[in-house]
Amino acid sequence: MIDAYEEPGRPDVRGGWRYLRWLVARQPGRCAAGALLASVWMVLLAATPYLMARAVDHGLEPGDLGALAAWTGALTAVGAFNAWVGILRHRAMTRVRMDANFRTVKLVVGHATRLGARLRGQVGAGEVVTIGVGDVQTISQSLTAVGPGVGAVVAYVVVGLLMVSVSPRLALVVLIGVPVLGVLLGPLMGRLQGREAEYRERQSVLTARIADLAGGLRVLNGLGGKGLVADAFRRDSARLRAQGYRVGAVTSWIQALGVGLPTLFLALVTWLGARQAAQGQITVGELVSVYGYVVALGWPVAFLIEMGYQLSRGVVAARRVVAFLRLAPEPAGGTADAPAEPAALADLASGVRVAPGRFTALTSARPADLAEVTDRLGRYGRTDVTWGGVRLDEIPLPVVRDRVLVADHEADLFAGPLREVLAGRRTAEDPGVLRAVRAAAADDIVRALPDGLDAPVDAQGRSLSGGQRQRVRLARALLADPEVLLAVEPTSALDAHTEALVADRLRAARAGRTTVVACTSPLLLDRADVVHYLVDGKAVASGTHRGLLGAEPGYRALVARDTGEADEADEAEEALR
Repeated sequence: MIDAYEEPGRPDVRGGWRYLRWLVARQPGRCAAGALLASVWMVLLAATPYLMARAVDHGLEPGDLGALAAWTGALTAVGAFNAWVGILRHRAMTRVRMDANFRTVKLVVGHATRLGARLRGQVGAGEVVTIGVGDVQTISQSLTAVGPGVGAVVAYVVVGLLMVSVSPRLALVVLIGVPVLGVLLGPLMGRLQGREAEYRERQSVLTARIADLAGGLRVLNGLGGKGLVADAFRRDSARLRAQGYRVGAVTSWIQALGVGLPTLFLALVTWLGARQAAQGQITVGELVSVYGYVVALGWPVAFLIEMGYQLSRGVVAARRVVAFLRLAPEPAGGTADAPAEPAALADLASGVRVAPGRFTALTSARPADLAEVTDRLGRYGRTDVTWGGVRLDEIPLPVVRDRVLVADHEADLFAGPLREVLAGRRTAEDPGVLRAVRAAAADDIVRALPDGLDAPVDAQGRSLSGGQRQRVRLARALLADPEVLLAVEPTSALDAHTEALVADRLRAARAGRTTVVACTSPLLLDRADVVHYLVDGKAVASGTHRGLLGAEPGYRALVARDTGEADEADEAEEALR
C-alpha cells in the first residue's frame, strides 16, 4: 500500500478507463495476488459439489462408509482451506482498494496545491469536495474487478469444463448463458454511466452552494439574503433528488435483473439436469453435482454483474478525477534573473508604477479593477508587469512567490492554535509573531482569547469576528516580511479608530520596504507616499492623498467620507485657483 510520504507516480490522464488501468499497474503484485486468491476461492466453491457427487456415488449409494467418510473429510478440509483463502482474498482486495484510494487522494491534493491561486478560477469548491468525498471512494470500489472479477471469469470457465464431464449439453447452456446475461444488462450499464455523470455534476453544484452558505451565513443574514439563498438551495436539492431517483431507477433494474435473470438461468440448468437424471443419462450423484455447480455458479455470476456495476460508476468518477488532474497549473516562468536589489514594479496595462521602498496606494470606484492590477503585480494569471525592467512572467515562479506576497482580505485561514495560524512557514515560536500582531493592531485579540496565542481558531477564522479575521490575515502577511507586500483592502472591516491605528503601524512596520495597498480608505490613502487613482482600470492621476483631493473631483467623491474632509479639499482647490 502506498506510504504517506511516497510519490504517487505520474497518472495516465487520457481517460477514465486508462486511469483505472494505471491504478492497477501501480500495484501489480498485490492485484495479481488478489486475482489469484479470488480465483482459487471461487474454483474451490465449485469443487464442493464435485466432492459431494463423489461422496454420493462412491460412498452413500453403494453403502461404503469408509469411502463416505473419506470424501466427507475431503469436503470438510477443502471448506476449511477455502475459508482461509477467502480471508486472504478479502485482505488483499482491501489493500488494493486502499492503495487506489490513498494514491488518488495524494494526486488530487498535490495537484490542488500546484494549481494554487488558479484553482478557484478553474474549478468550484463543490467539485473538489465531491471528488474527495465521493469519487475517490467510487474509484477504489471499482477495483473489485481486479480480484473477484477475474476470479468470477476463471470460476465460470472451470464450472463449464466440469459440467462437460457430466453433460456437454448442460455445459453448452452454461457457457452461452452467462454472455447472454451480459448482453441483456449492457445497455443498462451504459445508461447508468450517463445518469451517474449527471448526478455527480448536480452534486458538485449543491456541495458548492453548501460551502458558500456555510462561509457567508452571517453576511447573508445581515443583508436579508438568507431566504433567497435558501430558496436556491431547495431548488438545487430538488433537482439533485430527482436525478438521484433516475440513477436509483436504473440501479434497481440492474440489481433486479442481476438477481432475477441468473436465478431463471440457473433454474433452467437445474431443470435440464433433473430431466437427464430422470432419463438415466446422468447418475444421482451427477445430478447433485449439477445442482451444486449451479449454486456455485451463482457467486461468479453475481460478481460479474457487480463488477459491471462498479466499473460503470468507477469510470464516471475516474473521468472527473482525470478532468481535474488535466487542469493546467500556473506557468513556472522563464529563467530570467530577478532584480538583485529592490526594484520598481511597472504595470503597463494600467500605467501604475510602484517605486521600491515606498508606501504606494491604489484606489478605484471598481474593486474589480484593483483586484486585476494587484493580481498582475503579484503574477496571478497573465501579466505584462516588469520588475526592474525584467518581465515578471520570465522570472521563475518560486522566486516571485518568495519575494512578492499578495495579502488578500479573504485569504484562507486554517484551523489550529492562533500562533500557528499566524506563523505560516515560520516556526510558531518565532519572536516576530508578537511584533506582527502589534503591527496589525491585533494585540487586543490575543488579550481577549483565554489562552492568548495558544487559543484554538476555527477553520476560516469562524470563531473570530470579521475585523479580527482581517487583522489576523494582515499580521500573518507582516510576519512573512516579503520584499514586496501587496495588501488588498486590509482594513475594510475595521472601525475608524482601529483603522487609523493599523494605518500608522503598518506604515511604520514596512518602513523602507515596498508596500502597496489597494483600498478606498482615506486613512490609509493619507499615509501613502503616492496614490494612483484608477478609472476603468487605468491610472488617470497620481500624487499624494491631499493633492488628489484638491485636484481630482472623482477621487474626492470616492474617498471623502465626511464633510470635514470634503470641505478641506474644497479649500485646497480654491487655494490652487
